[in-house]
Amino acid sequence: MSKQTLEAEPVVKHAASLSSTASKGVGRRTFSALGFLSPTLILLAVLMALPIGMVIWYSLQNNVITNPDPEFVGLRHYRAILTDPTFHAALKNTAVFVFASVAAHLVIGLTFAMLLNTRLLPPWVKAVFRAIFVLPWLMTVAIVAVLWRLIMNPNGVLNYVLDTTGIISEPQEWLSDPRLALFSVVLISIWNGYPFFMISLLAGLQGIPDELYEAASVDGAGPIRRFSSITIPQLQPIIISMGLLDLIWTSHQFALIWMTTGGGPLDRTEMLSTYTYKNAFMQYQFSTASASAVVVLVLTALLAVAYVRHQRARD
Repeated sequence: MSKQTLEAEPVVKHAASLSSTASKGVGRRTFSALGFLSPTLILLAVLMALPIGMVIWYSLQNNVITNPDPEFVGLRHYRAILTDPTFHAALKNTAVFVFASVAAHLVIGLTFAMLLNTRLLPPWVKAVFRAIFVLPWLMTVAIVAVLWRLIMNPNGVLNYVLDTTGIISEPQEWLSDPRLALFSVVLISIWNGYPFFMISLLAGLQGIPDELYEAASVDGAGPIRRFSSITIPQLQPIIISMGLLDLIWTSHQFALIWMTTGGGPLDRTEMLSTYTYKNAFMQYQFSTASASAVVVLVLTALLAVAYVRHQRARD
C-alpha cells in the first residue's frame, strides 16, 4: 500500500463521520419540526382533510345518509349533474355573477380610493366620504338583503326615483322578474363588496412616492399618462391579489342569493351554492349534492392555486 493511500484513509473516514453526523442532525431537526407542527397537522386533518374526504366518498355512493346501506355507484352522480340543465344554468349564473361583481368592485373601489387620496378635497370631506363609502361593508348580509328587498320592492324607493326621473314608465319587479333578477343580485353584490377593494387600494395609493408623480410632471406627462404609467403599475400586485381573493369569496356567496331570490325565478339566479344546498336539504339528494360540492371545490382550488403561485412569485 502506497504512502499517499495510507495518508488519505483518515481523511475519508473523517469526512464520512462528518456526513453521518450532519445527516443525524438534519434528521433530529426534521423530527423536532414535525413534533412542533403535529398539533397543527392534526387540526388540519380533522377540520379539513377528513370532511373533504367524507364528501368525496359520499359523492361516490347512492342514497348516502338517508340509506343505512348505501351502494357504491362510482361516478354516476358526477355524470348526472354534468348533464343537468339546472347545473349548467347555475354554473353560467355563477360565472356572470362572480366576474361582473369582481370587475365592478375593482373599478368602483379604485375610483373611490383615488377620490379619497386626492389633495383637492379638505380632510373633513374625505372623512365624511370615507364613512359613507365603508358603510355597506359594515352591514351583515342579512341586513343588506332585507334593505335591498325593501329598496327593490315594486313600491320601493328605486322604482319611485326611476319613475320620477322618467327612466321607467311602470314599476319593475326587480327581484322576481326573470329578465332583471340576475342583474339585481349583481347590483346588490357590487354595493356590498366594493369597500374591500377601496380600502386596500387606498392603502396602496398612499404608499406611492410623490417623487414619481413630480418627475413625471416635469417630463410633461398628463394625468392619464401618470395614471397608466405610475398608478396602475404600482398597484398591480395589490390588484391581482385582491382580485383573486375576491373571485374566491364571491364564488362562495350563498346567503345574499338565498335571502333575496332563493335562486329564482325560473333558475335565473341559481348559483352553484344554492344548487348544492337545494339538492342536500330540500330534495335530500346528499350524494348529488356531494358531487356538486366536489366540483365547486375543484373550481375554487384552481383559483387558490393561482393565488398561491402569484404570492410565491411576489416573494
